[in-house]
Amino acid sequence: MKTLARILPLLSLGFIITTSQLTAQWIQTNGPYGGYVSCFAVSGTNLFAGTWGGGIFLSTNNGESWTAVNNNLTNLYVRSLTVSGKSLFAGTEGGGVILSTNNGESWTAVNTGLTNSIVSSLTVSGTSLFAGTEGGGVFLSTNNGASWTAVNNNLTNLYVRSLTVSGTSLFAGTSGGGVFRSTNNGASWTAVNTGLTNFDVNSLTVSGTNLFAGTFSGGVFLSTNNGTSWTAVNNGLTNSTVSSLTVSGTNLFAGTLGGGVFRSTNNGASWTAVNNGLTNSFVRSLTVSGTNLFAGTLRDGVFFSTNNGTSWTAVNTGLTNSIVYSLTVSGTNLFAGTYGGGVFLSTNNGASWTAVNNNLMNLYVRSLTVSGTSLFAGTYGGGVFLSTNNGASWTAVNNGLTNFDVWSLTVSDTSLFAGTYGSGVFRSTNNGASWTAVNNGLTNSIVLSLIVSGTNLFAGTWNGGVFRSTNNGESWTAVNNGLTNSLVRSLTVSGTNLFAGTWGGVFLSTDNGTSWTAVNTGLTNSDVRSLTVSGTNLFAGTEGGGVWRRPLSEIITSVEVILSHIPSSFNLKQNYPNPFNPFTTIEFSVPITTDVSLKIFDALGREVATLLSEQFSAGSYSRQWNAEGLPSGVYFCRLQAGDFIQSKKLILLR
Repeated sequence: MKTLARILPLLSLGFIITTSQLTAQWIQTNGPYGGYVSCFAVSGTNLFAGTWGGGIFLSTNNGESWTAVNNNLTNLYVRSLTVSGKSLFAGTEGGGVILSTNNGESWTAVNTGLTNSIVSSLTVSGTSLFAGTEGGGVFLSTNNGASWTAVNNNLTNLYVRSLTVSGTSLFAGTSGGGVFRSTNNGASWTAVNTGLTNFDVNSLTVSGTNLFAGTFSGGVFLSTNNGTSWTAVNNGLTNSTVSSLTVSGTNLFAGTLGGGVFRSTNNGASWTAVNNGLTNSFVRSLTVSGTNLFAGTLRDGVFFSTNNGTSWTAVNTGLTNSIVYSLTVSGTNLFAGTYGGGVFLSTNNGASWTAVNNNLMNLYVRSLTVSGTSLFAGTYGGGVFLSTNNGASWTAVNNGLTNFDVWSLTVSDTSLFAGTYGSGVFRSTNNGASWTAVNNGLTNSIVLSLIVSGTNLFAGTWNGGVFRSTNNGESWTAVNNGLTNSLVRSLTVSGTNLFAGTWGGVFLSTDNGTSWTAVNTGLTNSDVRSLTVSGTNLFAGTEGGGVWRRPLSEIITSVEVILSHIPSSFNLKQNYPNPFNPFTTIEFSVPITTDVSLKIFDALGREVATLLSEQFSAGSYSRQWNAEGLPSGVYFCRLQAGDFIQSKKLILLR
């Protein structure tokens, strides 16, 4: 708009500039696969995986492929799963318990009476369903989740991380309170901690008459008398943070945070690490289906073993729960930086992905950028790495970089910029060989994203919004008008269009950050960690939802110039259509060259959007407003051109 306004004085006629935008949606790409798998449940031949941020996935072929089953699942942070007959229950982080009676095809919240919505554990005993919560203790449902009752008498620690049933006894493992036992369906509890030297009980399982407890930093404990007394059984268990336990025949398996999987064939008397092929050692969950053993990891998805853990194979096809922090393009190559899985490469527009991590010593990749034939990766704690062969191999380049938490990278001509967590921006003029801090005017030092647009350098910060530098980082100014979410994790550019990925979705600016508009239709995961443009598409990497794609033509407003007479007076026309949802067009005229602002206010007089604020030449103009994300109601559009002010009433009707 600004460029066209400068051209107008060169012509003898005025112009009408019209804009159009189509309502369209984001589409999820095919990977990269993996992510945080927090729990499993088995129902017949169906294997369910609960993930952190990606909801629930179903495999009907022993993990060979997965399908998301999240219809009406209002909370995608799944802590626990259990099966009761034909009912599948999911315990969520903040959403309580969700029920599916059709193998995950649809879900319904079942929370009546459940006063704590953080459900860490679920188990079934006959017709009784139990839910262990973070701070609310244990709840009981005898009607398939239709209603719940707290059953916490004498349960002196209400942070229940694990539940299991052994015969007629119900056991609860707590965070800091050890193990409690109930022999009357939770009506009353007794602490059973004799010999238990670590009271942070993450996991419980039963093998015959043996009860096992996995603890945080205390390893595994065994009770052979229904919890009356415990004995540590950790010989050979070199990692003592046991997050998961499961039994397969005479084999007991322990999943640890940092040590992978351990197997015991003698009820815990001795342990052996069984990690061949298990490329991620943070094992959050374990389960058995027939003779198959599955391990859910903290970042790399699901692994599968058919030989009791002797060897493992990743089985993540379709498990689009990877945490994608960064995206970049080099020619026809699309790169994704993941949290814990390193860098992935796609050569077919996201249809498939391959890990490219040789010598990349830190796999927590926050940022990626390309300069010529050089690919740079910024990592969490490892600084910057350089690859000159499309990720085939990597080298650290950190001289002068005093903060190694590199959350963002970008290139401007011969300058490479790195945004850090807490130390602002660093600049390198020699391809990363050395670095210098450039932070004048940058009032927020947590720089999550960087991008260059023409002669402008933009920095997205943690709750500080966007900053702009017009002098290669020497000084910075905040530019946040209309940016309703100030946690800006990612930035990218297409032509003169600037995109910001935030905790609240994607925003677009067509005027170098002067104003912003949300563009989120169809994007069901709004925690956008990364953005990039490849060809005609904008890609968004999300927290737990993998990568999404949307055509640029559906987002960016197109501009058309039409001949017209120069107007004789200032005028703001009524918007059309009116009422509208969510797009409406606003026309205005100015008879002379002047500074113009066009702003939107709600019924209380609060500014909700700045559509433009710049100098216009004499002419008639049209600007479209997208009210996506705003509630129905009355709004007011105000035109100010020099001393002239005029307003019109707009009605948003959804």
